[in-house]
Amino acid sequence: MYRKSENLLERALKSIPLGSQTFSKSLTGYPKGISPFFIQRAKGSKAFDVDGNEYIDFVNSLASVTLGYCDEDVDNAIKKQLENGINFSLPHTLEMEVAEKLIQIIPCASKVRFAKNGTDATSGAIRIARAYTNKSHIAICGYHGWQDWSIGSTSRDLGVPQSTKELTHTFIYNDISSLEDIFNNYDIACVIMEPMNTEYPEDNFLQKVQSLIKKNNSLLIFDETITGFRYSLGGAGEMFGIIPDLATFGKGMANGMPLSAIVGSDKIMKVMEDIFFSSTFGGETLSLASANAVIDKYIREDVILHLRTIGEYLLINLNKIIDKENLNNIFSTSAHPSWSFFHIKEQEKYTSLEIKTFFLQEMFKRGILILGTHNLSFSHTKKDIDVLLNAYEEILPLIKKHIIENTLLENINGDILKPLFKVR
Repeated sequence: MYRKSENLLERALKSIPLGSQTFSKSLTGYPKGISPFFIQRAKGSKAFDVDGNEYIDFVNSLASVTLGYCDEDVDNAIKKQLENGINFSLPHTLEMEVAEKLIQIIPCASKVRFAKNGTDATSGAIRIARAYTNKSHIAICGYHGWQDWSIGSTSRDLGVPQSTKELTHTFIYNDISSLEDIFNNYDIACVIMEPMNTEYPEDNFLQKVQSLIKKNNSLLIFDETITGFRYSLGGAGEMFGIIPDLATFGKGMANGMPLSAIVGSDKIMKVMEDIFFSSTFGGETLSLASANAVIDKYIREDVILHLRTIGEYLLINLNKIIDKENLNNIFSTSAHPSWSFFHIKEQEKYTSLEIKTFFLQEMFKRGILILGTHNLSFSHTKKDIDVLLNAYEEILPLIKKHIIENTLLENINGDILKPLFKVR
């Protein structure tokens, strides 16, 4: 089923660590023996691997594709700009045109700087905050990229100096006391957090965070790399009515093209003129043309409403399956409908990773590309969701049966997923 993929993986491993440029697209997320490793092409909600297998894609390039693959409006905008050039010796007018559109739709945005990926943007925002406040320590919650200041707070910290680790302090979402403890012990430059990931804010948590930050003369940074262009056009901050000092956007902003942004108030973003944050490709025009078309389409066709509607349909019916089959002790769901999470709980005889490996194996067999979250796109239809729900209806009771009969591992046809750092 995956013969070409596995042959290509062996070839790739000779020249590329883990065989992929992206950690989450490698062997660490897709176990050998049960997974495809290379996609040949994709269109709309469908992806086709090198062995000719077709999938409904619920990974969507790690949530960066929000309209669907090869969206006609986006592709036409890219092709049109390609005729005029990609990168130049002076700025292109698209830089300010897209910046102006972001300022119109994002409440906290008065100024904008572009970068190429989420890590660029969050790292730039951290440097701004440290320069603006003249403080070094930061508090973080969630995943914010691979740079030392962020990844050094996880178990995947090999190569990060201890002195850098000591400047980053993690707190727990929906636990304001965990953040208060940090402020009681350190002079904090900023708090950077995903405004929401696996759970909704409770008991005015975000308001309490913002109040604590203001009291201590720090800055609030919302990392909207995923939540932006999903929860609301202006991001989760807009949805929850919280205006941060700085925010970072990426992923779906350009429907898979490499583009991210740091946005914030005039006063704070002015620091950008003094710190060094510069990129040869920050103003690359194909990505900007894509973002220009994406924003127009979001407004014209109410993409946000579609993502929420099909996401609600998915969660309602998936939870019905879990309840009907008495599976609540094994499975649960959470988060916003446009980016929801499917959770697998540890069992007495099996780890969650062993169960997840079997789950992935069976999903891939049924033509569903998924990793544990539902990263929905505008191209997903109710029919696509029904196919996914049918797969859940077949696989989840089967998992329960194997757990009861103690036959799960013998029915896995490849490697078992290994533990990695966890930030959500």
